[in-house]
Amino acid sequence: MSEITEELIIGASHASNIFGQFDAYMKKIERTLQVEIILRDDRVRIVGEEVQVKRAKDVIEKLCALSERGNQITEQNVDYALSLSFENRVKDIVEIDKDIICHTINGKPIKPKTVGQQKYVQSIKDNMIVFGCGPAGTGKTYLAMAMAITAFKNNEVNRIILTRPAIEAGEKLGFLPGDLQSKVDPYLRPLYDALYEIMGAETFQRNMEKGLIEVAPLAYMRGRTLDNSYIVLDEAQNTTPAQMKMFLTRIGFGSKALITGDLSQKDLAKDQKSGLDEAIKVLGNIEGISICHLTNKDVVRHPLVQKIVTAYDQYEAKQARRVERREKKR
Repeated sequence: MSEITEELIIGASHASNIFGQFDAYMKKIERTLQVEIILRDDRVRIVGEEVQVKRAKDVIEKLCALSERGNQITEQNVDYALSLSFENRVKDIVEIDKDIICHTINGKPIKPKTVGQQKYVQSIKDNMIVFGCGPAGTGKTYLAMAMAITAFKNNEVNRIILTRPAIEAGEKLGFLPGDLQSKVDPYLRPLYDALYEIMGAETFQRNMEKGLIEVAPLAYMRGRTLDNSYIVLDEAQNTTPAQMKMFLTRIGFGSKALITGDLSQKDLAKDQKSGLDEAIKVLGNIEGISICHLTNKDVVRHPLVQKIVTAYDQYEAKQARRVERREKKR
């Protein structure tokens, strides 16, 4: 195929943001799409095969649009824009950026960063109960917390209740010192971290003292009816079927429940069935309940995390195929 050349103009104030340190982002685009990118003053020239040049131009234009909206361009932005370019959906990355949930205590906007995250946030807005399932780093818990705090600040609910099963991640921790709160705090630390970042430590402590925010182990939910509350159950893959049923039947009028979990990281005993697995099968067709499956494409941590998740998925799929072949031979 013959080569073509395309040009576009980038504002000087955005060039360094879009190109990255030592032009790292442009080099990644060049390698992925097999094009040559040349910057002269404020003009970017792209040389290569027609299809790839148009993809590269689309990616750079959308990164420029993100930069103009005040975003610091990251490697994750570049990787995601490139992956969308092969589906001719790069424009989605700018549409996603418009959907701001709230701001952290430092003024940083919290918003979906992938199409999967955007669908997850929309499901939370539209449904009473939402299951958010996906690998580590997909923002399941963080976005759920942001939605809960936003609803609380807007007086849509009277309180926030955050819970997760208190189970060791493959280690026996023995007896922990201190009072009851000290014993359960290590299990609930990720929830505290999100609360502090979004709400601020002082506001959180003040609302917790008033009973408007409650952070507790799942076992403490039994026997209660939770009205006008935003309830987040984290690490739901570690619930038993009985615990999951108990939790779901606590939900009262004016409440919304978000259940998050990673089905690939269970800490239950090998012979113990996950309540999250069962709930997804049982409740999938009920109106008002949404089940969102985030994937490795929605990982927004360091790009290496996405590669780790993908590698484990491939390995586990290969192991499953081996087991299946052995079963057939028998």
